[in-house]
Amino acid sequence: MYELIPAGDAPQYDAEAEVRFAEDWPEFIFHDAEVPKYRERRVQYFPEWEFYFVSDGRLIAGCWGVPLAWDGTVEDLPGGFTDALARSVTSYEQGVVPNTFVLMAAAVRSDEQGQGHAGRLITAVRDHAVAQGLGQVIAPVRPTLKASYPLTPIETFMTWTRPDGLPLDPWLRTHVRLGATLLAPAPASQTMTGSVADWESWTKMRFPSTGTYTIPAGLTTLEINRESDTGLYIEPNIWLRHR
Repeated sequence: MYELIPAGDAPQYDAEAEVRFAEDWPEFIFHDAEVPKYRERRVQYFPEWEFYFVSDGRLIAGCWGVPLAWDGTVEDLPGGFTDALARSVTSYEQGVVPNTFVLMAAAVRSDEQGQGHAGRLITAVRDHAVAQGLGQVIAPVRPTLKASYPLTPIETFMTWTRPDGLPLDPWLRTHVRLGATLLAPAPASQTMTGSVADWESWTKMRFPSTGTYTIPAGLTTLEINRESDTGLYIEPNIWLRHR
């Protein structure tokens, strides 16, 4: 039996979740300088929108999201992950009534992957959001296969399909099989900056000269400037809408 449990109601899973749900993400993804500006307020305002997915007492997966107001058009979509986070927090402070749930991140523990848990988790949180009055569910999705094609624009990548018409990317395919539709690219969903030493630590690579580099797990390229001692990486995502 699977249960979607608010994380605040199940602190016994916190320590395990902190390890399990970070292990498959590249280190650089945790260094978006804008995210910390909103993190504490997000946790304070929306504790009910962070979940653990449990089966017979075993932690299987987790996810979190934010509520915001969206008029249903591509033009009114947030710019991506970071913009959605910022909009949800500032809108709450302005008293804006939300009508949309944004699934910001979801992860299945590595030793439980490939068993359909991601689909169960997405379905559970989507249905919960609708039941709570948020009739629209969207997500800025990080397509897993995109790292194999870092030089391909996200606008092109999102059009790639298999012979059966489903997306080539397996994570997009999971969502589409659950009834989601691709809405729009989010070419600047997150921005990560750091010193050259930071990027060498995060990627386990060396960057001897100024230039453009492909990096492990990077969905696009990293721009290194040795003269200013900076590295700039702008992560693209794809907006999806669940029915």
